[in-house]
Amino acid sequence: MKIKQKITPFLWFDNQAEEAITFYTSVFKESTIGNISRIGENGPVMTGTFTLAGQEFMALNGGPMFKFTEAISLFVDCQDQAEVDYYWEKLSEGGEKSRCGWLKDKFGLSWQIVPQTLGKVLYGSDKAGSARAMQAMMKMDKLIVKDLQDAYDGV
Repeated sequence: MKIKQKITPFLWFDNQAEEAITFYTSVFKESTIGNISRIGENGPVMTGTFTLAGQEFMALNGGPMFKFTEAISLFVDCQDQAEVDYYWEKLSEGGEKSRCGWLKDKFGLSWQIVPQTLGKVLYGSDKAGSARAMQAMMKMDKLIVKDLQDAYDGV
């Protein structure tokens, strides 16, 4: 197993590591499945590596002792509304949609699906506009680029 980056997220699953690896690599472009270690020759996956859009991850079938919580989430930087829509729908399938661009996927892992516009309006030079954009965001589930920009612009 060769890991290039210094820090790699390590995801603990009960027994769905292989399903999760396959699902995540089907959702993200430029993704690959790396090394898979099985229990026995044809047994279930013990550990596996995979890369999503250049970020390497490891997955473990570790049993039911630990569950994912919202205390950690994966942040997806989206260029536009089309990307927000795509990741929001794909990753929430079988999971649970929440507020302010957050969702849990079918494995319980939390994601933030965030358009680049959000950073521009929340940290823009117009402080009143930023406050309006923050208030608009707090009322949203999936983030809507036009509504964030309109709130910032005072429309």
